[in-house]
Amino acid sequence: MLLLLGAAFLIWNSIIVSGQDAIMEVSFLDVGQGDAIFIETPDGTQMLIDGGPNKKVLSELGDILPFSDRSIDVVMATHSDQDHIGGLIDVLERYDVGTIIESGFVGETGVYAEWVRARDGEDADIVFAKRGMRVQLDTHVFFDILWPQHVEGLKNPNDASIVGKLIYGDTCFIMTGDAERNSEMRLLYDDIDCEVLKVGHHGSKTSTSDAFVRAVSPAIAIISAGKENRYGHPHQIILNVLEKAGAEIFRTDIDKTIILHSNGSNVLLK
Repeated sequence: MLLLLGAAFLIWNSIIVSGQDAIMEVSFLDVGQGDAIFIETPDGTQMLIDGGPNKKVLSELGDILPFSDRSIDVVMATHSDQDHIGGLIDVLERYDVGTIIESGFVGETGVYAEWVRARDGEDADIVFAKRGMRVQLDTHVFFDILWPQHVEGLKNPNDASIVGKLIYGDTCFIMTGDAERNSEMRLLYDDIDCEVLKVGHHGSKTSTSDAFVRAVSPAIAIISAGKENRYGHPHQIILNVLEKAGAEIFRTDIDKTIILHSNGSNVLLK
């Protein structure tokens, strides 16, 4: 009996240790003035959120993925602007994609039309995101869709931008795309208190209100922006808001690709 109990303890202890060592990696890729976020869960499920403006995303993915890896489980296009979907067209050409998620907002640009042709030509399931959906990436990893509620009647693609909450164990990340303050206000009463905030719209002053930052209360804020970009992103007023909230700020225009690790209990810079 003692031997059995001892064996059971060793097995249970190894399970606990294994669980603690199971790492989710979240990489905020340096794609210039745009967004691209690559997620790999502990069981190896891969998700790419946006692809930046052009094929630079391919070299960034090549630095992370083995040369032989030519598949991505989930690709999400948060909205129809080129700095988010331009590179995804190249991604669909290079990689086999299992599921494509987008907001359903119909863009009026040539790059959006090209994206639709690439999307529809991919042998992938196409899902239109809506508030309340949950995407299960792993046994313990979920991506909850917080926004949009609907896209009908919207004029600004940023208002249709997908906002989501990436959850692993007791840790979470708020992913905002280019959502602006009117979208943020709709989320203030949701459970959005998370360790990491991907700052909306590259640090534009049209996003990241004081109220939203207080609701998220992030320890880490990530800004994806191009070096010396013509928009002046990130705006100093937004840096002030984040600093006032006590967030540690990382920027792709300064820090290049930023990789975070979560073990389900803590989030750390790699």
